[in-house]
Amino acid sequence: MTFSIVGRSEDGLSLGVAVASKFLAVGAAVPAAEAGVGGLATQAFANLAYRAQGLALLRTGTAAGDVIAGLTAADAGRAHRQLGVVGPDGDGATYTGDECFSWAGGVAGDGYAIQGNILAGAEVVAEMERAWLGSAGLSLPRRLYAALVAGDAAGGDSRGRQSAALFTVRRGAGYGGMSDTEVDLRVDDDPDPVGRMGGLIDLWELYFGKPDPATLLPLDGPLAVEVGERLAALGYDSLDAWAGVENLEERMVAGSIDPLVLEQLRAAKP
Repeated sequence: MTFSIVGRSEDGLSLGVAVASKFLAVGAAVPAAEAGVGGLATQAFANLAYRAQGLALLRTGTAAGDVIAGLTAADAGRAHRQLGVVGPDGDGATYTGDECFSWAGGVAGDGYAIQGNILAGAEVVAEMERAWLGSAGLSLPRRLYAALVAGDAAGGDSRGRQSAALFTVRRGAGYGGMSDTEVDLRVDDDPDPVGRMGGLIDLWELYFGKPDPATLLPLDGPLAVEVGERLAALGYDSLDAWAGVENLEERMVAGSIDPLVLEQLRAAKP
């Protein structure tokens, strides 16, 4: 009743899961990931214990395929389960029990595992893999989302659409650098959850993405005058104060301004 992808970034530092389903709040059940350890998706008649148990095995250095072997061997309900696992290096692995509802199956390769059940057909998984392999230059959240969009466009869950989730981890990538949760977005009940997720990713990148040093603009000369005038018109005496109110503090860099912050400032109305 779900299609998902577990993936690892090309530099090996980010790990995560993207998932969609005709199921309420799929993000509360399917994904699990830990920075530097690995990620997994448990679905079909999901065994939620797989999340903690799988991460525990990954922490010991157990390979993705062996994690699946260990989890399913100890589970009397394994014929009804589906599972994808990716570790901090090497190939991902996917498992589909013999009694999962059709269409059900998956594919895996270096740094990814894709799986789904009650799908429109095998093309859902095939298109997800094609999108993943064709998007190597993107960030992990964007790459996982591209695969989810491809699966959705290919028919996705044959029963319809309801929820989607995107969860990625990377050491120190959380808000203020104080956690490893890079992205944690969910659409719990919506007629177009994958489409809605795209809008949320755009907002996440604006508010929580880190500025590209190559695009930063020196905050001096005419630009500094413009920024000062705009801030004064809005009732602020500093860029930091305005950015904090607008939730743009993650994009602040001393002595410079992020073009995205400047765009937001120019659009602000007194």
